[in-house]
Amino acid sequence: MLTKFESKSARVKGLAFHPVRPWVCASLHNGVIQLWDYRVGTVIDRFEEHDGPVRGVDFHLQEPLIVSGGDDYKIKVWDYKLRRCLFTLLGHLDYIRTVQFHPNASQFPWILSASDDQTLRLWDFQKRSCLSVLTGHNHYVMCAAFHPSEDLIVSASLDQTVRVWDTTGLRKKQMGGGPENPGLLDNMHSAQSRASATALNVQAELFGSNDVVVKYVLEGHDRGVNWASFHPTLPLLASAADDRQVKLWRMSETKAWEVDTLRGHANNVSCCLFHPKHDLVVSNSEDRSIRVFDVSKRVGVQTFRREGDRFWILATHRSQNLLAAGHDSGMIVFKLERERPASSHGTVNKLYYVRGRELFCHDYARGNGNQSGVDVPIASLRRVGQQAQTDGIGSAPRFITYNQHNPSEGNVLVCSDVDGGTYELVTFSLSNASGSVTDGKRGNCLGPGVFLGRNRFAVLDRHQRQIVVKNLNNETTKRVQPPVPNVDGLLEGGASGRLILRAEDRAILFEVQSRRVLGEITAPKIKNVYWAPDGSKVAILCKYGIVIADRMLEQLCSISDNVRIKSGAWDVSPTGGTANQLFIYTTLNHVKYVLPSGDTGTIRTLDNPVYAMRVVKDQLFCLDREARPRVISIDSTEARFKLALANKRYGQVMHMVRHSRLCGRAIVAYLQSKGFPEVALHFVREPRTRFRLALACGNIEAAMESAFSLEQQNENEGKESGRDLWGELGSEALRQGNHQVVEMSYQRTKDFDRLSFLYLLTGDTEKLRKMLKISTMRNDIMGRYHNALLLGDATERVQVLEQSGNLPLAYICAVMHGLEDDAERIKVAIETNEGSVDDLLNKVGENRKGNCILQPPTPIVRENNWPTLEVQKTTLEDLSLAQPDPEEVAYNEGMIVEDAAGADDWEESGFEDAPKTSGIVPDDDDDYDFG
Repeated sequence: MLTKFESKSARVKGLAFHPVRPWVCASLHNGVIQLWDYRVGTVIDRFEEHDGPVRGVDFHLQEPLIVSGGDDYKIKVWDYKLRRCLFTLLGHLDYIRTVQFHPNASQFPWILSASDDQTLRLWDFQKRSCLSVLTGHNHYVMCAAFHPSEDLIVSASLDQTVRVWDTTGLRKKQMGGGPENPGLLDNMHSAQSRASATALNVQAELFGSNDVVVKYVLEGHDRGVNWASFHPTLPLLASAADDRQVKLWRMSETKAWEVDTLRGHANNVSCCLFHPKHDLVVSNSEDRSIRVFDVSKRVGVQTFRREGDRFWILATHRSQNLLAAGHDSGMIVFKLERERPASSHGTVNKLYYVRGRELFCHDYARGNGNQSGVDVPIASLRRVGQQAQTDGIGSAPRFITYNQHNPSEGNVLVCSDVDGGTYELVTFSLSNASGSVTDGKRGNCLGPGVFLGRNRFAVLDRHQRQIVVKNLNNETTKRVQPPVPNVDGLLEGGASGRLILRAEDRAILFEVQSRRVLGEITAPKIKNVYWAPDGSKVAILCKYGIVIADRMLEQLCSISDNVRIKSGAWDVSPTGGTANQLFIYTTLNHVKYVLPSGDTGTIRTLDNPVYAMRVVKDQLFCLDREARPRVISIDSTEARFKLALANKRYGQVMHMVRHSRLCGRAIVAYLQSKGFPEVALHFVREPRTRFRLALACGNIEAAMESAFSLEQQNENEGKESGRDLWGELGSEALRQGNHQVVEMSYQRTKDFDRLSFLYLLTGDTEKLRKMLKISTMRNDIMGRYHNALLLGDATERVQVLEQSGNLPLAYICAVMHGLEDDAERIKVAIETNEGSVDDLLNKVGENRKGNCILQPPTPIVRENNWPTLEVQKTTLEDLSLAQPDPEEVAYNEGMIVEDAAGADDWEESGFEDAPKTSGIVPDDDDDYDFG
């Protein structure tokens, strides 16, 4: 069992998966309904209107609706977008056990409910009315479910029976009558039809509606039946009961019969379901276990136990390989096996992978016309061990490794987890791959095997944890003790004779022959390693991150993601400069990239999970979960742009700026953080962003243009003009010495004090006198005095002081500057107000030697503008200087003429073009870990 998510809560009595989103709804024994995101592990919402336990819950397939039923006899329909209950359906007279929307709810707006009042009810949730009451059970009805595709309902009851009901009559009634074209046979038997119709009407009078009739009554359990479910495609039923048994039943048009009994549980069996993708029955019980049975062999194949918690409910996802189980203290979401296809890169243009029990070689180079490659079957892999006889429970091959060191023949190691870990060595001719296959060389190992040379491979002994070196005859030639304890996996070492040992949270580069440790790096929860084609770099894939290192495991960069990482591949494009430099990786819903410099980004979203195998130009070759080759289009322009910028290939940078569609806040912020705002200025059109970028690179002209645009925009919208913008522009212009722009900025912001000081510095006394007039008109006393002081106008200063009521200061100022008439007039005014000027004259008379009249200084330069600070311009600022990089031209030409190295069957189906996104999307995982 691979547990994907586990919650802690009150006892879970009902579960349902959302058909599309990564959500699971759990109804609890304490009356709460929880909506969980099982990828992130958080509660999205809670609904708390039921009184008492809520035993049944289900999602609508198209609408944002949830239906629930509880011990308060109520069925409630909720809108999880509006986060409230829409309405309540009343009619049951006892506890409600299960509720379910019709699988074709867009055509049939029905809800099916089962209750302890011994009835089933069908409801029309659009009309909010009861369509039919199904009677016949004589004890609690524990569950009821629609058939996925036919007009059938199955119900299970404590009266020890399972009933199958036919809803054809109700469907025809709801759809508007019977058959559209009655045939001759109907006319011939009209008498019999009328007689049967009369009988049905009598039955309806005595026992209820005749729209839904019992088709089969299945008897065979010795105790009450807790659950029954249909097979999704076959005419099979499974039922679980208090007699500790799970029974299989087969149906025909006229009858149903018991096929077999599946035993193994030691207490009441609570629930049982058919696996959606494999011939398996999954059941859980109050004996604290989940059991998996093989339908074809009718035997138990797996058991999962939980200490202290009884299981009550199971649910399966409609399209994914996910199950959920509710128990006394919460629930778990799990898989029975990993879905990652085992694969390995071969020689140039070849990929080896396993689909089902077949080993295939996919040859990219053998393309012609519409086909870009072919699949060549190599061998059928044998099933070894009891567990390997059943598909769907983790018995498929987990890892395969191709021998890159042997040019004369093909060697593939196929490893699986069966019986604690086994390997099989498959040898074949490279010229006739499917014609001469030898196998049968098997052994035990832990994790994947690794080829060390042309005729040697190494596996990890699962008991002693030793490195065992063997030849191609499967004979042990050497045993080597690892340099550190707790080694739990061997990975490719990038060269012959080398291994990477995975030990706890470390990766150790180890040379087997000399038994030397060549390098070591810290990387938590390592899943796999991917070596660049030239062997210069290695990407160490961890559960939540990637570490890129050189060939000696010296770290180049490390990035982390908040979702689990699934796969990765190095770019092998022959042109464009991205080979061995660009690493593409995938999560559940995204394709992303990372560069050795540590820069990352999101390329596109995915509809379905894929596993990256190869990257050529703007094509990602991958495998899906069914091990089918696919090719999806990716746009790596942003990654190539960052790579060119990091490598200082400015010709390529500017060529991409001119010819590529680079945009978005992320790329602008990146260029600013890397010190290249002038590059972003070329393709940003939004005025405010252009203004910031222009200031960052000292481009006064572009900043002014953007400031005017923003001012016009604010006027059109009726907003205040941006004082802050002109203030910032003025500061930058002052730093560069461009006093004309400074003057304009101060005028726009009406910063009169700074404007006056600027005119003083530039020696423009005419404009300084205008500033004096403006301050007079504005009745700004301090402004007038300030401007008069800067102009050296003593008469004006005396007037300002006199008018502001500062007569003593005005008298002193007049006397000091020899303005006798003004001084006499002010003296009279002071004495009229019973004042005296004697003390003032004494103060003025002291220490007057060396005093001088303040006059405006003579400017050094009288020009239209000062010599401005030289702002260094780079080639990145001028698009006319952009010369296309030869590799970029070759890359673009190669995108037009399709390269022959592609892949066969690499279909575009199932992948629609999706926009780039940087949303956090959590992830489901098919770990490459070896535990």
